Amino acid sequence: MTQSGHRPAPVLPLSEHSCGLVRYRFLSRGAAVRRRDFIKLIGGGVAAWPLVARGQQPRMPVIGFISGTWPDAERLRALRQGLKETGYIEGENLIITYSWAEGRVERLPAMIAEVIRRQVTVIVPVGTPPTLAAAAATKTVPITFVIGEDPVRLGIVASLSRPGGNATGINLVSLELVGKRLDLLRELLPQAARVAVLVNPADATTAETTLKDLEPAARAIGLQIQILNASTAAEIDVAFVTIARERPDAIFVASDPFFTSRRVQLANLASRHVIPMTSSTREITEAGGLLSYGSNVPDAWRQLGTYTGRVLNGAKPADLPVVQASKFELVINVQAARILGLAIPPALLARADEVIE
Repeated sequence: MTQSGHRPAPVLPLSEHSCGLVRYRFLSRGAAVRRRDFIKLIGGGVAAWPLVARGQQPRMPVIGFISGTWPDAERLRALRQGLKETGYIEGENLIITYSWAEGRVERLPAMIAEVIRRQVTVIVPVGTPPTLAAAAATKTVPITFVIGEDPVRLGIVASLSRPGGNATGINLVSLELVGKRLDLLRELLPQAARVAVLVNPADATTAETTLKDLEPAARAIGLQIQILNASTAAEIDVAFVTIARERPDAIFVASDPFFTSRRVQLANLASRHVIPMTSSTREITEAGGLLSYGSNVPDAWRQLGTYTGRVLNGAKPADLPVVQASKFELVINVQAARILGLAIPPALLARADEVIE
């Protein structure tokens, strides 16, 4: 659904019969621009996909890209860059098929089953629910993933150094940074007493892990937290009605691809209600949030591309160690601070990797 509430038509006239799982929907503002950008980004893969749909043997390796939400154009470019570094260019010697669940995780098992039926060479799931669905569906098709939490704890790999099965990939370490993000919020707002925490219950695994780490971290620094659930655009609006009524001192947005996809809505609502907002992704801060701290996501997607290329070149996921993100960014939006009437502590500004004026 768009932010106006209307479901746009698919970008291209592709039917279920002719293209199987490939569907394109534009879920946020700037749809016309993103439509043009995304058509450019995926044009090669779409053109080649009917070869597989007609039951013919594909002439090129095929990647089955699966996401729970709309894929960001910048991240897709980074993925392609990583593939290019290992010798693969979409539309020339590689086909990529794209599907996403539009935030409805219950669709994922059927989507994964369709990808497997199409006999793709590698499955590339993005986020925890798609990765868990892929790992549950196949023990033979190679999987290269990018997720925000420990894949060992989730049972996706045997160990970080020796995954041991058919899956490996990139861990953004997003959930391990929950306490650090809360400390930064306290440094920015030393008088804060209550914080609203926005989580996505549709991704129950990530929400549970976030709260498990967040609640003791909040108690340790004397913060009260209020949990608000949102898994749709309408539910985000409802959550901000509660925020407007109860007036917490800040909003802590949990790490979740859904919230990144709704960054314009989140930023507009936070600005309208004059509430400081912190998140894990720079995209939300660029849209108008106050502060973010987390992994360099485009760099992680580039690494995902190189890992996928290595698998296409014959490497076994069992032998490729899971990459732990090592580049973290503190991004501060000074313009948002001015709107909120906040003075950013000079010591915090000095540590920022990027300051948005």
